Order: sequence, then C-alpha cells, then structure tokens
Amino acid sequence: MTTVPSYSPSLWVRMCHALPRLDFTMTMRDNFFVPDSWEYQQTLLILSSFSAIALVISLLVVLSFLIHYCCCHRGDRSEGSEEEEEDEDGSTGHGYSGKKGRGHLLVAIGIGFYGNSEANDGMYQLTSSLLTANYTLASIDLLVSALPKSTVSMRQNIFPAIPLAGMEELFTGSKPFLVSTRNCRRLSENVINLLSSISLAHVNICVYLFVRWLSYVLLLLLDLIVCLFILLGLAKQARWLLILMTVLAWLALFLSWGSLGLETATVVALSDFCSDPNSFVLNSTQFNSGTSADVLDYYLTCNRRANSPYQQLLTQSQRALSNIHTHLSSLDRNALPQFPKAEKSLREVQQILNSTEGNFHQLVALLNCRGLNKDYIDSLKGLCFDGMEGLLYLSLYSFLSALAFTAILCSLPGAWRSFPSDSEDYEDSDSESEDPFTSHQARRQTSSGSQRGATAPFYNYPGSGWTPPFSSAPPLP
Repeated sequence: MTTVPSYSPSLWVRMCHALPRLDFTMTMRDNFFVPDSWEYQQTLLILSSFSAIALVISLLVVLSFLIHYCCCHRGDRSEGSEEEEEDEDGSTGHGYSGKKGRGHLLVAIGIGFYGNSEANDGMYQLTSSLLTANYTLASIDLLVSALPKSTVSMRQNIFPAIPLAGMEELFTGSKPFLVSTRNCRRLSENVINLLSSISLAHVNICVYLFVRWLSYVLLLLLDLIVCLFILLGLAKQARWLLILMTVLAWLALFLSWGSLGLETATVVALSDFCSDPNSFVLNSTQFNSGTSADVLDYYLTCNRRANSPYQQLLTQSQRALSNIHTHLSSLDRNALPQFPKAEKSLREVQQILNSTEGNFHQLVALLNCRGLNKDYIDSLKGLCFDGMEGLLYLSLYSFLSALAFTAILCSLPGAWRSFPSDSEDYEDSDSESEDPFTSHQARRQTSSGSQRGATAPFYNYPGSGWTPPFSSAPPLP
C-alpha cells in the first residue's frame, strides 16, 4: 500500500469503509475496491437491498392505513355527535401527520439541492483535474513523437535528413568533415529513438456530470411539485387533483427508495476507493495500458528521494544534443571557409537544433512528477471530499423524502374523507344562491335542523277574532 502525500482519507470515508461486507452466502468479505470482482459486487448488492426492505415496510404501513380506513370508517357521519367527534379527531391526527410529512419533505428537498450542488462541485474538480492531466500527457506525447494515429512523423520535424544528406555530399572530399556530419546524423537518430521510448497512458474521462446533475434536479423538482400540488388539492378540496398527486407520490416513493439503494452502493464503493486509491490505479492501469508500475508509482507518490524512471534516457539525450552542438560548432569554424556552399544547410541544421533543445527542456519540465501529481491529488480531493459529502447528503435526502412520502400517503385517505361529497356541494350551492351572506356552518345547521322536523311558530293567525295572549287590545268586531 503506497500513500499519497498531501492526501488522507476523510472521516466519512473511514467510517463507510469500515462497514462489514457480506455476500449472498452471508460470508464476510474484504473491503478492497475490486469493481470487476463478482464477490465485491455481491457485497454492494447486499447493502443496496436494505433500501428494498425499507420499501416493502413502507408499502405495508401504507396498506395497513388504507385497510384501517376501508374497514373501520364505514359509518355515516350523521349517526351521532360522538362519531362525528371521533372522525374529527382522527382527521385532525392524520392532518397533523400529513403536515409533518410535508414539512419533512420540504426539508429533504433543501438537503437534496445542497447535496447535489456539493456532488457537482466535486465532480467538476475531478473533471478539470483530469483534463489538465490529459493536456500534460498530450503535450508529452507530442514532444516525443508518440501521438496515436499521427500522420506526420516527428522525426522529420526535429531532424530532417535533407540538410544532413546535402552536407554529406558537399563534404565527400574532406574525411574529417564527413565524419563529423555522419556523427551528427547518428546522434540525431539516437535522440529520436531515446525520446520515442517515453510514453504515458492517457486518462479516460467517463464522468457523465451533466446527466447525473440533471437526473437529481428532475427528481427534486418532482418531489417539490408533488408537495405543492398536494397542498393545492387540500386547499381547493379537489378530489381529482388529489388522485393525481397520490399517483405521483407513489412514483416518488419508489424513486426515493431506489435512489437510496443506488447511493448506498455508490458511497460504499467510493469509500473503498478513496481509502487506498493508489492500489487500484496501479493495478488497473498496469493491466489495461501496459504502463510500468515504477512509472506510475513515481507520478502517484512523487517522492523527492525517488529518481525519475526517465532520468537515464534524458541524460543520454542531453549528452547527444551537446555532442551534436559541438560537431556543428566545429563545422562552422573549420568547414565553412573551405565549403561556402554548405552554409545554408549548416544554418538549417543549427536552427533545428536550437528548436529541438527548447522542446527538450520543455519535455524535461513536463516529465517532472510535480505537475501530474498535483492534478492527481486535486482529482482525489474533489472526488473523495466534496463528491463523498454530496453523496451522503443525497442519501439523507432520499431517506427523508421516502419517509415523508410514506406519511403523506398515510394521511391522504383522511383528507379524502374530510372533503364534501357531491350532494353536499349541491346543497351548499343552493343555499348560497338563496342567501350569499349565510356562513357555511350556519347552512349546515339549517339543513340538519330541517331534517329533524319543523317546530310550531310562536304566533299563528288562524282567524280574525284571535288575539295574542297577554294583549290588552279589544277584540275586533
């Protein structure tokens, strides 16, 4: 196990990494991050199955409430005041649970937006760091002529054979100058062969950042719309709206528990990776791309005491370039006075040598481990700190939203029974047309009083000779 300087796993990573792992045979397994292993995948499926068990429990709770309403609340509301009071108390209790569930749902939505933002920040830091590392690797490949599927050879760009071949033809009569020219050509080919042996694997970025962010935003908006429309349905007392929102609440309940299972497996797998990232990177890259473990260990750890695996190649290339420069300087001093026609070719070779030395120094700077190691540590911090924290908040959001939708679905039957029926709405509309200033409670009392029977009026005028009691007026003739 190799450690990464300037990086240590967070507390959440260590806690999630310490969770016990069981496979389908209920056997304890190691918590090493091996995503291609079927045994490791079984442990993740076992952890995700707890959300499925919680979903079954939620369904049983909601079904028990539905059976309670269907079997125990079939009495008529007009049978007695005691039963009406019991119904009112029950509807009040379920209304309280519904309000509490909607409050928890709003809190869960806020936590979900924050967790989605944190996860997005972590994935953005990971993506930007990997893009920077890929740019560095592409620059190295460009300098050492190792670009895949390249149609232009770097050999012709660094040391074209035409100037050196022309100089060899000009120096055929002078053996010392011809030997120096051939040595320059041999050394140039040696430099190209040495630098062409340097190759580093590219990092494949397979992070679907926008798709992940958009999916969670849509899930959060669905929960928010369900909550708002349930409130609207309760305020309007519209049964069709309540039916629609009940269907959406069932859908959101399944999505919440399903996302919780997916997030649980992702959090545990991410904690296993972040606890020892170097082991996974060394093993997977070594088998997939063929890059040696020494080179990867040099760039992942970037130990100051360790020597670069390309140090010998770079030293030999530097010596070859210095020898070429020495030979060209000798030809410039001794050969040009005797062979003035070789000045143009010699100047071209010197110009190419100067550009090659500049590219060589740039290559030496890029091959230093500090740049790539910094990108590697930044990507780990983005994934294992912000990304891990965001996933934990999203898991909390899924759990709270699932509990909130369970409470809301349990309270919806009570809200359904508290809505007025169609006949009551019709009677209310008739009474409203007769007296628009009469309150709803007064109209209910009037309708209930009419059902009990009409009482005799205090004054009745059966005839013209009748006088009211306690009246001092004389009777009419």
